[in-house]
Amino acid sequence: MAYGHQTLLSGLMPRRNILLPALCIVLLIAVWTFRLPNPSLGWFNAPSSATSLGPPSPAQRGNEIDLSDPEAPFIGWPLQRLCSETTWVDGLVYICDNNSGGIGNIRNYIQLCLRYGLEAGATGLVIPKIRKRNENDLSDLFTEFLPFSYMFDEKRFRDAFNVNCPQITLYDEVADIPGAGEKPNIEEINPKDYGNREDCHWQDQNRHTDRFGDTFRKWLHDGKNGAAPSATQPRLIRFKWGILFDWQVYRDGPEFFATFGSILKFNDQLIRLGKATRKSMQAFARSAGAKNGRFLGVHLRTESDALGFWPAYDMQSEAYLKQARKRGFEAAYLATGNASEAQKFSDGAIEMAQMKVVTKADLLKGKDLEELESLTWDQQGLVDCVVLLGSDFFVGTMPSSFSVYTAMKRHLRTGGLYTRPYKVGTEGDGLSYLVGNYEKYWAGWLFMWDGMWP
Repeated sequence: MAYGHQTLLSGLMPRRNILLPALCIVLLIAVWTFRLPNPSLGWFNAPSSATSLGPPSPAQRGNEIDLSDPEAPFIGWPLQRLCSETTWVDGLVYICDNNSGGIGNIRNYIQLCLRYGLEAGATGLVIPKIRKRNENDLSDLFTEFLPFSYMFDEKRFRDAFNVNCPQITLYDEVADIPGAGEKPNIEEINPKDYGNREDCHWQDQNRHTDRFGDTFRKWLHDGKNGAAPSATQPRLIRFKWGILFDWQVYRDGPEFFATFGSILKFNDQLIRLGKATRKSMQAFARSAGAKNGRFLGVHLRTESDALGFWPAYDMQSEAYLKQARKRGFEAAYLATGNASEAQKFSDGAIEMAQMKVVTKADLLKGKDLEELESLTWDQQGLVDCVVLLGSDFFVGTMPSSFSVYTAMKRHLRTGGLYTRPYKVGTEGDGLSYLVGNYEKYWAGWLFMWDGMWP
């Protein structure tokens, strides 16, 4: 015997009892619909100060902020969340000043030290300093120490910690630390010494960095390793030089990965010059026939300090011009510190891709050019970085940390706060392409992609 829908329902419940439950269901749906916040209220409409950005509600994940923009506001709640989970140690102070090289390395030196300091529970932090490169010998990375503001926005850095991680006290100098004394004892460590590494490859990152805090604190409070720190008797920690790309960045989740880099915003002068250069580049591209000022960003890494196993000029230029032809670019912005090969690339671009190429020195005029020429080699590289971040497509080389950083920062356009990992060694995300050897994880330096914050 067949039963229709109404027949079955009638068999289970008298008709006169259906009306009340149905009415209740309709009312519940209406209540839940009208109580939801307006979905248009996303990150874009939130104030940009560090004090105002809290965890988004499910309906406020509009994610409209372009985190690849070098001026993007700092979103502080992922840092705040991490600090709320930390076991703090009075008198433990991290000194993150063993920083040298190009921008990719310097950023990672600082951020890696900060991240381990947060995991250790350091309640003190000395504002990082930066070693200046020798202008006459680019491979000499160890001249005088320069202040944090040499490259970065110190106010942004201070506000990020003061607002989102107030458990940490920031000190201008080591001498400002209470109880440090006239001749402070600074202990140099390698964080891998505090991991359960067993048979790990010696280059391998600390796979379970979440164990570092407990292991380090146990070592710190073991009397055999010195007196436990206190507010009056601090322990000062510095990393040995050369510790890079050691933290697997996605272990903290995409939100922290995508926002932690903004703690190191370039200083106002460098951003201003970069924006002026980009504006001039777009005008140049339009004059070359490019619609909407569309241009290719190129990082040619062949300066005197380039390592011998990196892709040479011919390999880089061939790959870059292939991308230019494939994507139909009429104009390109070239970032390089090698003047002779800049001219060589420019000539080749005209011949092989009918593409005009210029550098920042070609684009800036008057006082802007004078200001640019007053900057150091590395500072001028940051001006390049601002322009390349805003290019319509970017080409660079592996394993330059400058190129990797630029590609990773641009990748934040794809998912913002919830960006998924870059697909290394492929056409990537349609925003960048890096030429290089992708066959070996260690020899090809692919580990940088797992240990760098954009």
